[in-house]
Amino acid sequence: MNPYGLPIDPSLVAENIARVTRRQLFGRSACGVGAAALASLFESQAQADDRATATGNGNKNENRGLPDLPHFPAKAKRVVVLWQGGGSSHVDLFDDKPVMHEMAMKEIPDSIRGTTRLSTMTSGNGKWPCVPAIKPFQSYGQSGMRLSSMLPNIGRIADELTLVRSLHTEAVNHAPGVTYFLTGAQVPGRPSMGAWLNYGLGSETDELPTFVVMTSSDKAKTCGQLFFDYYWGSGFLPSRFQGVRFRNTGDPVPYLATPNGISRDARRAMLDDIAAMNAEHLSDYGDPEIETRIAQYEMAFRMQTSVPDLMDFSKETEATIQRYGPDALNKGTFANNCLVARRLLERGVRFVQLMHAGWDQHNNLYSQLEQQCLDTDAPAAALVQDLKERGLLDDTLVIWASEFGRTPFGQGNPDKPTGRDHFGKAFSWWMAGGGVKKGFTYGSTDDYAWNITENPVHVHDMQATILHLCGIDHTRLTYRFQGRQFRLTDIHGEVVHPIIG
Repeated sequence: MNPYGLPIDPSLVAENIARVTRRQLFGRSACGVGAAALASLFESQAQADDRATATGNGNKNENRGLPDLPHFPAKAKRVVVLWQGGGSSHVDLFDDKPVMHEMAMKEIPDSIRGTTRLSTMTSGNGKWPCVPAIKPFQSYGQSGMRLSSMLPNIGRIADELTLVRSLHTEAVNHAPGVTYFLTGAQVPGRPSMGAWLNYGLGSETDELPTFVVMTSSDKAKTCGQLFFDYYWGSGFLPSRFQGVRFRNTGDPVPYLATPNGISRDARRAMLDDIAAMNAEHLSDYGDPEIETRIAQYEMAFRMQTSVPDLMDFSKETEATIQRYGPDALNKGTFANNCLVARRLLERGVRFVQLMHAGWDQHNNLYSQLEQQCLDTDAPAAALVQDLKERGLLDDTLVIWASEFGRTPFGQGNPDKPTGRDHFGKAFSWWMAGGGVKKGFTYGSTDDYAWNITENPVHVHDMQATILHLCGIDHTRLTYRFQGRQFRLTDIHGEVVHPIIG
C-alpha cells in the first residue's frame, strides 16, 4: 500500500520485471533498496500524521518535516537571508580601524599579510598599499556599535543587531564562496540550507512554498555575478525541497493562471485525475520525484489565489512603503524583494533567500560602494523594523551575509588604487531577531582588519548556529547518499553560543 491508499499490484510488478532488458535489470536493481527506504519514510510520515490527528494538530499540508524534529525548542521559526553577492567590504562598512588612516597608502607589513591566500588578481602584487575606509564610521544606538556612515538606517537598528566581525572562509572566488555557505561545500551538488530546513522541519503554510528565492542587482549592473540554481537547489534531496524562485519580471511564478475557457472546478478535476495517475505510477516505481510532481501540482493550484494576494500592496500604509525606500514598489529591486519577503514571512513561509548582486568593487570602490549602500541600507533596516512592529522579529532570524569581505589593501594602480579584491581571511556579517543577542558585537581583527584576533567563526560554525537557532542539532540532520550520511556542515562546525540570547 502506498501513501495515497493504492495497493501495489503484483501482476504489474511481474509485468515490469518481464519487460526490462538484462542491462536495465542490473541498472535498476539498486532501486529496490531505495524503494524500501522510501516506504519506511512513508510509514514514519503516516505515523506522524496519526499523532497530529490524535492531538488535534492535523492540517492539510503534507510537508510536515521529519517526525523527530525539532530536536529542541526553536528560537527561530523563520529565516530570511539577505545575501549581498560580490563580497561587501568589511573594511568600509563594519570593522572600524583608525590605524589604517594613519597608515594610508603605506605598505601593509609582511608580518600582517603572512601567507594569506588571495585571488589570482592580486596574489602576485608587488605592493600592498593600505586603503582605509572611504567614509567615516559612527557610533549608533545605546550599544555604541561602530558602523559606516553610509549605513544610517542599519545604524538606527543597531540595538537589534548582533555584528560578527570574525567570519572566515577558504573560498577566494564568488561561486565557490556562495556555494560554500549556502550548501556546505565549494563544489555544487549538495542541498542548500533552505532545502535542508524544508526537508527537516516541513512547512507552516498550505498556500505558499516553504522556501522562496528572489533575486536583484545593482541598477548599473556593475557586479556581473550570476545566481546559479544550485544556490537554492535540493542537491541529492528530492527536488520538492528546492527553493521556488519568484521572477522579477512578469508573473512571479509562470503558468499559475488557469487557461482561458477552463473553470477553476474543471482545473481541480483535471489535477485530481493527474494526481491519481501519478499515484498509480508511484505505487509501481517508488520514485520520490513522482511524489514531487504530485505535491508541486497541488501547490501551484493553491498559489493561484495566494500569489495575487501576496503581490497586492494596496493595504500597505504609505509610511511602510516609504520606509523601504523609493524603489519599494519597483518590481525586481532589492527594496521590493524585502517588502515581499516580509509578506511571505508573515504568511508562514519558513525560509526566504534574497540574492542581491552589486558588491564586487574591484575598480569602482569610490563611486559604486556608496550607491550600493543607498540601494540596500533602507530596505534591510525596514524589514527588521517591520518584523519587530508586527511581533515577528523575536522568532524570525534575519541574516545580512556575503561570501567574503574585501582586501584592506587597494587594487589597481598601487599609487592610486580604485578598488579592493576578494578577501576571506576575515569579514563581517550581522544578524537580528530569531534568538540572537541585541546590540552585541562578537569577534575582532587586528589593526588592518586582516587577521582575526578573537573568537573566529568559520562558515560551518555559522551554519551550525543557524540550524541550532531553528531547533536543530546540525550533527543529527543527515541524509544518506552514495553510501554515507551527509549534513549541511559536512563533518565540521561548532555552535557559536555566545551570540545566542
